[in-house]
Order: sequence, then C-alpha cells, then structure tokens
Amino acid sequence: MRPIDAAAGIINACEPIAGLITGGQPSAAQLASLRDAGVKVILDIRDPMEPRPYDEPAEVERLGLEYVNVPVVAGATSDQAMEHILSALRGRGERPVFFHCASGNRVGGALIPYFMLDHGLEEDDAVQQAMRVGLRSGEMLEWGLDFAHRRAS
Repeated sequence: MRPIDAAAGIINACEPIAGLITGGQPSAAQLASLRDAGVKVILDIRDPMEPRPYDEPAEVERLGLEYVNVPVVAGATSDQAMEHILSALRGRGERPVFFHCASGNRVGGALIPYFMLDHGLEEDDAVQQAMRVGLRSGEMLEWGLDFAHRRAS
C-alpha cells in the first residue's frame, strides 16, 4: 500500500510531492496505517494545547515513528516556526513524511515557501498546490508568501 492510500479518510489527504503526504488530524488507526505504508516521520504543526482525541506524541512513539511538533497558531505565525518546518521537510531525505494540522489549512500555508524555494514553483502554482492541500486562510497564505518572497530576494 502506498502512503497516500493509507491516508484515506483523513481530511484533505494529499500527496503534493512524492513521499510527502499532507492532511488534517489523523486517528490513531490512520497513524498505524501510515506507518505500515512506509511513513517514517509525523510532522505535526498543531499547538500541543489544541484538543485531540488521543495522545498523538505517545502514539507516534509507540508506533516507532519520529515525531516533530512545530506549533503554528493563527495570529502568532513566525519566521522561526517556518524555518523549523522547512528544516524538517528538507531533512527528510527519502523518508516519507505525514505533515498535518487539524484540517490542512496551516499545512498549505507552510508549504508555499517549500514549493517556491525548494521545488521552483511559480507563486500561482505554489498557491494552487497549497489550496489543494487545504489552505483556506488569508493569514496562512500571507505568512507563506511573505516568507517565500523575503527568502527569494
């Protein structure tokens, strides 16, 4: 089974780049399916204080996966958070990653610089891909575009 197939049922599940699966909050069973399909890293950008149906860090550890948490909160986005996210994505090598927030909205905003700076997409194409991933917020759109524009200069 391919990792994207294992993400079936996760809101906004998408594979914008080979080995990078994105989406909203997975269930514990979906995490196990992702692991069984070869995912090695869970990149979670939800704030640890957001309500969740289970203890995700503990479940990820129990499954033997790497857990990376970079909290992204509306109204408090930062270059530091974006740099941590990009570092995790760039450092994955060939290891498949599941990158999520609650719905895919924050993930979409965070992927804009990755699409533009690391994969050479033009702004319109990067935004289109981010929307496919789940981007719906103007704030997250501006966060990603502003970061990408400043780093491209």
